[in-house]
Amino acid sequence: MIRFEVHVHPGTRTSRAAGRHGKALNVHVRSRAIEGAATREVLEVIARAFNVRTSAVTLVRGTHSRQKLVEIDGDDDVVLERLAELLGT
Repeated sequence: MIRFEVHVHPGTRTSRAAGRHGKALNVHVRSRAIEGAATREVLEVIARAFNVRTSAVTLVRGTHSRQKLVEIDGDDDVVLERLAELLGT
């Protein structure tokens, strides 16, 4: 399992995970931060970006924050490689 920080941008035109905000992965979601909608979409966007099931992505910390800590259950080497690609490193 790999844990990493994400920085959420709610209410954007498109949903995507790419780029960095400090050490965190930028995640843009169309949903607004109302009743957990943005957080749910963040987990879905991350699952698509890492090609894993949505159930493999867990929110560890940051339910009501733009800064979140997520965990992905998958092949650690593959997840780390994809994370480096998304962060642009």
